[in-house]
Amino acid sequence: MVQVNADYLKLKAGYLFPEISRRIKDFSANNLAADLIRLGIGDVTEPLPMACREAMKLAIDEMGTEQGFRGYGPEQGYQWLREAISENDYVSHGCEIAPEEIFVSDGSKCDSSNILDILGKENKIAVTDPVYPVYVDTNVMAGRTGEANSKGEYKGLSYIPINSENGFEAQIPKERFDLIYLCFPNNPTGAVATKEQLASWVEYAKEKNSLILFDAAYEAFIKDDSIPHSIYEIKGARDCAIEFRSFSKNAGFTGTRCAFTVIPKSLKGKAGKQEIDLWSLWNRRQSTKFNGVSYIVQRGAEAAYSKEGKAQIKRLVNFYMDNAQIIKANLTSAGFEVFGAINAPYAWIKTPKNMSSWDFFDFLLEKANVVGTPGSGFGAAGEGYFRLSAFNSRENVEKAMERIVKL
Repeated sequence: MVQVNADYLKLKAGYLFPEISRRIKDFSANNLAADLIRLGIGDVTEPLPMACREAMKLAIDEMGTEQGFRGYGPEQGYQWLREAISENDYVSHGCEIAPEEIFVSDGSKCDSSNILDILGKENKIAVTDPVYPVYVDTNVMAGRTGEANSKGEYKGLSYIPINSENGFEAQIPKERFDLIYLCFPNNPTGAVATKEQLASWVEYAKEKNSLILFDAAYEAFIKDDSIPHSIYEIKGARDCAIEFRSFSKNAGFTGTRCAFTVIPKSLKGKAGKQEIDLWSLWNRRQSTKFNGVSYIVQRGAEAAYSKEGKAQIKRLVNFYMDNAQIIKANLTSAGFEVFGAINAPYAWIKTPKNMSSWDFFDFLLEKANVVGTPGSGFGAAGEGYFRLSAFNSRENVEKAMERIVKL
């Protein structure tokens, strides 16, 4: 009989969002008339920007001609898209990121998992708590951890708490870690990191020869001009950080799939005593295991940087952030303690009356027919909190708030 990867058996339960889906399915089977409003999974609801749609249509027509047909594209992404990303997301913001340092992919979730392919198993790893579950679960699956304790914390991982007591600021550890996962604006708490805070992390990483994996998937939702959109706005970050970004939330590409990862050519690692270029390793990995994002989708992503695309995306982002403000204002007026929802599309709520996160999930599901995400699903420090997403229609957000306030 074939042997399986036993590291998968260390996972305490199903991935957070499938578990939510299971509970919803069970509830719906017994409540057929229930009108559920889903503010749980961070999936967008509004149509793709017109500029992106038109670009994709033109690309489809191109593919129908002998002159315009394209087969396999470059695994790293087409040069014209990488140039658009470099200029609009980095150079124009004072970041020295060249097109060659950008790798187009089908999702930040995939890249933040696949990056482990080029990193050694002996690295000491730190994650924030609460944390996007993918960072933890993929390390478990790859055999980089031991078993989980009663709180769900895995041996071999170190957890940096971010909560209301420390202002949702990830504290610089005193000990050395090889690999640190940071996500700002933060999923799930909606917290942001100031330029000074990120500079402290870069200073730590350079001093300790550590690598920061920086998830900036929600940077488009930052409203405060003083908050950095990229870790590369910090001097020295090119020598200690990899950044992940996505078109999923800002341009609505969750169903079309396009993202990118930045690996500066100055970034180094070690194999024994030998210094290794991480860019070359990732390039080799992508060339071997990835066939690239479709030409049609990449043309749509390129259009996000057109004048029309930028304006349409700005309206999309503002729409979701208006939803976030509606959630925050209504729940605050109802007596809830609400964090986030200012520079991020997530409201992070303290559960009332010391209810557990999953109890509050069940309570809202049954009493208000509203679906959210239990904080404990993001880690032990998320217990007692609850996440609501602003990704939904205005009508559904307002209706959900009316139901919750009535409770």
